[in-house]
Amino acid sequence: MARHKALFDTWPDRYDRWFETPLGSLIRSYEAGLIKDMLLPVKGDFILDAGCGTGVFTLDFLLARAHVIGLDISLPMLKRAIEKLKAFPFQAASGDMMTLPFGDGLFNKAVSITALEFIPDAEAAVSELFRVVKSGGLIVVATLNSLSPWAERREVEAKKTKTVFSNVIFRSPQDLLALAPVEGEARTAIHFADDEDPQRAREIEDVGNREGLETGAFLAARWVKP
Repeated sequence: MARHKALFDTWPDRYDRWFETPLGSLIRSYEAGLIKDMLLPVKGDFILDAGCGTGVFTLDFLLARAHVIGLDISLPMLKRAIEKLKAFPFQAASGDMMTLPFGDGLFNKAVSITALEFIPDAEAAVSELFRVVKSGGLIVVATLNSLSPWAERREVEAKKTKTVFSNVIFRSPQDLLALAPVEGEARTAIHFADDEDPQRAREIEDVGNREGLETGAFLAARWVKP
């Protein structure tokens, strides 16, 4: 994890700027919509956002009037989140998803967005999310989908030159669901290419959603803790 920590320490500005581009903003809206549909954040929730980064998605939970603890292994990313979310009931914690620094059953819900692909022992990381959530609570994990054209392109790029995707593990919906000890559900979003015209991208996304395709680049799974 130290390798990825050092890598993401340089990312706060680049990460936030990308989501401000026309396509990045559109992608964020679809991803955030899927996460909110699955996590269902509401007033009074106590949510763990594991691998929160700069708080791009954390803001949605806070706007739903939930209380959120954001955990990240990268201090520069975490500091950016603290700065951005200082007007909200947000607390930051520096730590590793493999050994969450929280007691059992502390949270109503836990979410982790595009962090699991950087963790070889993903089953152990998901187990940690289950551990810190109360019985009846929700666990939502989002990652990059191995069935998507995006994953194929990222793998090709990583073979040519070292990128953030050089050592990631892409997972399919079935792979992701198999990480948890209980049955869950999986859905995908972002069915268009990363260089698509935004208007055309909306049309493609509408088709992907209507048909319930499993090939969207953004893959999310949800489980209820027994």
